Amino acid sequence: MTIPFNKPYLPLVSLKYMVQAARSGTIAGNGKYTELCHRFFEERFGFRKVLLTTSCTDAMEMASILSNIQPGNEVILPSFTFMSAANAFLLRGAKLVFSDTLADVPNIDPVQVEQLITPATRVIVVAHYSGLACEMDRIMELAARHNLLVVEDAAHAIESYYKDEPLGSIGHLGTFSFHETKNIISGEGGMLAVNYKPFLERAEIIWEKGTNRAAFHRGEVDKYGWVDIGSSFLPSDALAAFLYAQIKRFRKIQRKRKWSWWEYHEQLLPLEEKGYLTRPVIPQFATVNGNMFYITLPDKARRDALLHNLNQHGIQAVFHYFPLHSSHYFRDKHDGRELPNTDRFSDTLLRLPFFYKLKQKEIEYIVKTTGEFFQ
Repeated sequence: MTIPFNKPYLPLVSLKYMVQAARSGTIAGNGKYTELCHRFFEERFGFRKVLLTTSCTDAMEMASILSNIQPGNEVILPSFTFMSAANAFLLRGAKLVFSDTLADVPNIDPVQVEQLITPATRVIVVAHYSGLACEMDRIMELAARHNLLVVEDAAHAIESYYKDEPLGSIGHLGTFSFHETKNIISGEGGMLAVNYKPFLERAEIIWEKGTNRAAFHRGEVDKYGWVDIGSSFLPSDALAAFLYAQIKRFRKIQRKRKWSWWEYHEQLLPLEEKGYLTRPVIPQFATVNGNMFYITLPDKARRDALLHNLNQHGIQAVFHYFPLHSSHYFRDKHDGRELPNTDRFSDTLLRLPFFYKLKQKEIEYIVKTTGEFFQ
């Protein structure tokens, strides 16, 4: 049996919507399907305003521009995350200050964040790893006390909640990914959620290459021109049409992905009880959205050995992030602090195959093969 790490869900109706987008007369950005996607996310999750982007990276770069980052401003963010968040702020001249994760969950540690705040701090970036919420009350309290902005990296976190609040709706800005490994996809793709009223108008201008073109199309101005910095962040309406096909099946997709997550969780319990591995720890304030399933091993040697063994049995498991603070690019720029939890998660975390059409017998085979490795 061969089980890939990911298998994108591609319903045939996707082609229908994409063809309809093409026949509408234009498949450039901000068309019919873009509007339909915007409406869905705003109505379902209560985001004040959303803007589809070509990637979560683009959404993060928009967040950096909206945050008015200037050279010398400090941005606190986790080291255990994707480099796009770091790049977005580096490109604006920020100084990156990396925080460690919690000991039991690979999310940013609010206690350390507080210790890292200085008069130069401008933004706190939190990443909700695998869709599990960071401790947002403490983060937002710190931001309010020090007059900081909060950007939620919710790339993994569509339809995940902190208490009763959707992730991506709590910070001033939220960024999402629709990459092919995520819950709903457009191949590449992303979205910016704008929750802070003073950013609403400017976000749309930045999204439209620094012009007020969107306002022009709504009839709010009689002509449009270049009014701010920006870039071509909006995706083709053909990509929005592809995403819309996923949205139409959102409940079905989520129901199946959550089932797979809990199936892994239940079947791996006996191996955790024997001390072979640790399943994800779910904070009391967090929910599961079926983004991915990971385990952690006691040490790097056993993680690497299990990874090799699973691959030898046709199971494409993968590790995840290398710590950004010790990366080839950044290690000589880091302030020298040790981030032991980040290093431990990087060394011991293993992601198991996870996708919409994952079958129960495949999960059983993965768990059985994992158990046989330890025996």
